[in-house]
This record gives sequence, C-alpha cells and structure tokens, in this order.
Amino acid sequence: MKKANRFTAVLLAGMMAVSLTACTGQTAETEASEETTVQEEGAEVSSETEASGETYKIGVIQLTQHAALDKTNEGFVAALDDAGISYDIDQQNASGDQSACQTIAETLVNNQNDLIFAIATPAAQAVAGLTDTIPILVSAVTDPAASGLVESNEVPNCNVSGTSDLTPVKEQIDLMQRLLPDVQKVGLLYCSAEANSVLQIEIAKEALDTAGIAYEEYTVSSSNEIQTVVESMVGKVDCIYTPTDNMIAAGMATVAMVANENQIPTICGEEGQVDAGGLATYGIDYYEIGYMAGEQAVAILTEGADISAMPIGYLDASRCTLKVNEETAQMLGIDLSVLEQVSQEN
Repeated sequence: MKKANRFTAVLLAGMMAVSLTACTGQTAETEASEETTVQEEGAEVSSETEASGETYKIGVIQLTQHAALDKTNEGFVAALDDAGISYDIDQQNASGDQSACQTIAETLVNNQNDLIFAIATPAAQAVAGLTDTIPILVSAVTDPAASGLVESNEVPNCNVSGTSDLTPVKEQIDLMQRLLPDVQKVGLLYCSAEANSVLQIEIAKEALDTAGIAYEEYTVSSSNEIQTVVESMVGKVDCIYTPTDNMIAAGMATVAMVANENQIPTICGEEGQVDAGGLATYGIDYYEIGYMAGEQAVAILTEGADISAMPIGYLDASRCTLKVNEETAQMLGIDLSVLEQVSQEN
C-alpha cells in the first residue's frame, strides 16, 4: 500500500451503509476576500472584503484546543470569507476550563455581538444559558436537543441552531471488526462528564452487543487520569474504542503512547485522534461541519434567515472518510490489505 504523509484516506461511500441523516447547509455564492488578518488567541480580527455594507460583530467561544475543534473553527471562518462579508471576529478559547468558559460566554454576550459561534457542548451550554436574543450557532455538538440547547434538532424553536458532529459509531465498530477480526474484548474509553460521549458509547455498546463482542467501560474525569486509566487496560482488552470525546482527543498522544507500546490498537471517533497515534477511524470532517455552520451564519446575518426554524445540520453520509495511521498499523503488525480489497470491490 502506498504511503502518503503516513496516513491513508479512503472514501467509503460504497463500503458501508451509513445511517446518518443528511442535512446539508445552503451553498453560498462565494466571492474571494482581499485580506483576512489571523489573530492571536483572544484578539479581534477584521475581514476586509470588497463587499459593501454592514460589518458584523461575531464572537467565537471554543472549549479547548485540539485538532477537531480547531478545524471546526477554521471551516467556520472560511465560509465567512468565501461569502465575502465584512466582519470583526472575537476568538476566545477556554482551554478546557469550565469557569473560563462561563466568563468568556458572559463577555461575548455583554459585547452585544450580532452572532456567537460556540464550539463543543460545554461552550454552547455556557453561552446559550445567558441570552435568548443573540443568534447562537453551535458545532462539534453530537445531539443539541439531548444537550438541552434546542427543543428539537429538526425545529430548534429558539435562538440556537448549528451543526452536529454525530459520527457513524456502528460503522466504526464494523471497521474494528474488519481490521481486528480476533478482538474478543473492547475497552470503551471516554470522559463520563461529556454527555455527547455517553451518547456515542451507548451506540457503541449496542453495536458490540449485536456483534457478540465483550466490552468494559473505562472513564476519566480529568486529563491527569488518562495515562493511569489506559495503563489499567493492559492485559484486559484487545482493543480500545474512543468516541469524539474532547478530553480524550486533547490527550490522545498519551493514549496512543501507552496503547501502542502495549500492542493495543485504538479505533477512534475522529481523524485528529488518528493523527495523534490512533489506528483508524471512519468519520466526519470537522472542517466541513464548521463550514456548514459558517454558511448558516451568513444566511442569518445577510438574508434574515430565522434561526428558530433552522434545523441542525448533519454532514452527508457520502462525505464520511476512512483514515488509517499506517505507521501505527506497522508498529502493531496489522494487515491493512482488507481495506484495499473492500475498496476494489466497491
């Protein structure tokens, strides 16, 4: 198999039947912006474009720094630029601190932004609890309705909408079975305080029950516990599954260090975790869900779109992607040819 920057990305539209709901955002006619000034963390940035008219104030609150959330942020800003609107954006990152999240949310609301973009569930909940008038778009939230952010994902009926990062969990378990047919017990690794992770773990448990594969839950409540918890899996599980969990994603290098040294492959919820040393994932592109949220923002700000009637957006299933870390596979002695065979069949 050819290597490309250590990773292989393969479109699997024909490989697996994915049961995600497709709800793509509107496609905006794009106009190249002349200049966008990239900011240091917490600073304001202006987008200077040829578009005349109002300059919109946009606040961004991101829960923490890791690849998936960073890409969501990048996609959102790219959509604004592609639409050619003029905006001032205040980028804030809570670095995983809940109290900082609340303080940032209060500041963004008090600054009377025209729109606030919240990345990850705790960030979204912090700002949504402070205003029912400022439009709030969320992303990297698995189930906004279950998280109490909207009345329903189809019709929010409030000042909150956005895009979901629901991943094809069942298909990720199917991927595990293809790559690791001898797995008898799986360690489910996640932060028990993250509602989105709990939801995904329940789906994973159902899939494992159907497949007749045993599992055990391993939870963490702080990043300091990750190494100890992963070490406790050694000799007890044949594989680790971790969903799109913010705490685990931020500490994935630690997970991979311990797991790979002990010959335990990790099936991940998203590709940033694979970049950090996990074995493989079949999932969504966080840049794309951020971009979709940016398109929603443009529709709200420039077209008067009603956010209360704007359904939560989901990435079309056909755009889900398989990503494999070939270096990790080689370290673990895993044969990837089965993936080539499936690709050729489809």
